[in-house]
Amino acid sequence: MATKKSTSKAKPNVSAEELLGHYREMLMIRRFEEKAGQLYGMGLIGGFCHLYIGQEAVVVGLEAAAKDGDKRVTSYRDHGHMLACGMDPKGVMAELTGREGGYSAGKGGSMHMFSAEKHFYGGHGIVAAQVPIGAGLACSDKYKGNDNVTFAYFGDGAANQGQVYETYNMAELWDLPVVFVIENNQYAMGTSMQRSTKSPSLWERGAAYGIEGEAVDGMDVLKVKEAGEKAVAHCRAGKGPYILEVNTYRYRGHSMSDPAKYRTREEVQKMREERDPIEAIRQMLLTGKHASEDDLKAIDKDIKAIVNESAEFAKDSPEPALEELWTDIYATELPQEA
Repeated sequence: MATKKSTSKAKPNVSAEELLGHYREMLMIRRFEEKAGQLYGMGLIGGFCHLYIGQEAVVVGLEAAAKDGDKRVTSYRDHGHMLACGMDPKGVMAELTGREGGYSAGKGGSMHMFSAEKHFYGGHGIVAAQVPIGAGLACSDKYKGNDNVTFAYFGDGAANQGQVYETYNMAELWDLPVVFVIENNQYAMGTSMQRSTKSPSLWERGAAYGIEGEAVDGMDVLKVKEAGEKAVAHCRAGKGPYILEVNTYRYRGHSMSDPAKYRTREEVQKMREERDPIEAIRQMLLTGKHASEDDLKAIDKDIKAIVNESAEFAKDSPEPALEELWTDIYATELPQEA
């Protein structure tokens, strides 16, 4: 089965409502991550903290192509995915700060929180470990006979891990409805693609297994959505997996402890000024007269209030009781067979 390069362009006719929705969701992630960075600097978030600033268009575009019942699993750079799939910012922030009001009762932190209700099956700290889990989720849906799709997100660094290719083989062999999303932010943990990867693209590696795919501009939310719609249609039609290499860029370091000396300030500033995904939608709204400057300021004010409220909720939520150490360790009852 041949693979081909993407020739898709942003849809010319997009409603003001859709543009405003994308703008609001991306801005929510941006403001939430900025607040998380502040709380980390204040010592309220421990351990590791990987921010999604700059990559917002990837998950917002793909969530726009998803439906109820679809699943998602990702790596440790996961806060944006949680917010985009509808998880409560209060619960996410409380988990980041290790409080009992968090999604994993304060025990998972930044890397390990889940929401079965929203079909979010975790950020995962082990590089590429989530990829076979994503195929497993898709295998479950195929077994059940529904048309749900799983989005398995991983980065350009994880794309060089062997378990990714073992998963590709099984997913294509069994025609699993999984979209493999490579969030290529160009630097993995701190090594550029040019220094770490011989092949010029990552999605084309799927050709060895017969998996179709394409590359897409991950700084353009409309192009990501369009590519996502194509990918999920492929999976829902029973044609097996699909690979999307979404070329994006993170403005911050790999984690909060990363000084990011492997790239220049000029490079980052150039991306911010010329390719920012939120600013691109903002300009579309203004030039198309879909919203005024005052309208967009009001949206930003509303989002900041929500984010500040989530931070206050986290601060006010107590730390987990010591007894919480013994919960959610073993299943006390086996599930009943249907």
